[in-house]
Amino acid sequence: MRFWWSRKAETALPIRNKTLAEQALTHRSYTEGDLQASNERLELLGDAVIGLVIAEYLFHRHPDWDQGQLSKARASLVRASVLCEAAKRAGLPPLIKLSPAEEQAGGRERASILSDTFEAVVGAIYLDQGYKAAQDYILTHLQPELQALDEGRMPIQDYKSMLQERTQAWWRVTPVYEVVEEHGSPHQRTFVVQVRLKDLVVGRGSGPSKKQAEQKAAEEALQYTQQNRRLIDETLC
Repeated sequence: MRFWWSRKAETALPIRNKTLAEQALTHRSYTEGDLQASNERLELLGDAVIGLVIAEYLFHRHPDWDQGQLSKARASLVRASVLCEAAKRAGLPPLIKLSPAEEQAGGRERASILSDTFEAVVGAIYLDQGYKAAQDYILTHLQPELQALDEGRMPIQDYKSMLQERTQAWWRVTPVYEVVEEHGSPHQRTFVVQVRLKDLVVGRGSGPSKKQAEQKAAEEALQYTQQNRRLIDETLC
């Protein structure tokens, strides 16, 4: 990888290791798929760190919330549109290294690329400076959304909405839900629903109503798509 640095990057990133900082800002299109040079591995690490920081924040900030409320609030705060705005506040868009084709296609403004880059930068900060520095960076750049959530001004989205936002941002595909099983007495029905992206099943859930089963399927799909994004990229693209 050609060494790269700039005054803007030095100001925007609290990372001493410049090679690590460069990797965090390098989209895979720039490296022609070289995993060691792109930011994809750092993105995975950063995603985990962000999830932990937000979960810890919500746990202490809202002691009266149950597990379901905490889980939905965390999912609302780590979705692509929120991390995209955080990346803009952090000054990351002009620093991202993209291929000419991706640049021409508007990649520098694409929510998925900006949110992925924010995650990668968090991963790099964690490796370079430790948990506290990564925590400070996350809470600083997500402060408007955290404050809005604490004040009740930010709605906590349901799993179906969050899944649709993710799949449209990442693959430009709308999830399809379908009932695959239905059993029990007329007054105690259980519905089993699966959700797919084109022909790929990504989640399955059950419940006493179709709506509840769909929410369960979407919740499972959010986990699956996060953990298997590269595989889904290859399947859908």
